[in-house]
Amino acid sequence: MARKGQKFNFYPHEMKVEAIRLHLEEGWTYRRIMEHFGIPDRHRIKVWMKKYKQLGEFGLTDKRGNREEYVDQDRYVQKLKRENAMLKKCLKIWMQEVYGVNTKPLRKQLRRTM
Repeated sequence: MARKGQKFNFYPHEMKVEAIRLHLEEGWTYRRIMEHFGIPDRHRIKVWMKKYKQLGEFGLTDKRGNREEYVDQDRYVQKLKRENAMLKKCLKIWMQEVYGVNTKPLRKQLRRTM
C-alpha cells in the first residue's frame, strides 16, 4: 500500500527489456539482474517477467495515466479485430434469441387466425 509522500521508482522501457533479455537469453538470476541495474526489489523483475510472458514486449510499457497511444500498432489492430469478432458473435446470438423467442408465438397466432 502506498504511503503519503512515498516516492515511486520509474524504470525505463529499455531497462526492462534488457533485464528480461538477460534472464531469458543469458540465464542471469534475478539477484544478479537486481545488482546490475540497482533495483531494490526482486519482486519487480518477477512482475516484469509475468507481464512479458502474457503480453510480450507490449506488457512492459507504462500504462499509467490516460495514454491512448500504443507502442505496437499491430498488437492494437489485432486487439480490435478480436473485439469485432466477439461483438459479431454476440450479435448473432442475440439475433437468434430475438427471432427464435419472439417469432414462435407470433407464428402460432398467425396460423390460428388463417
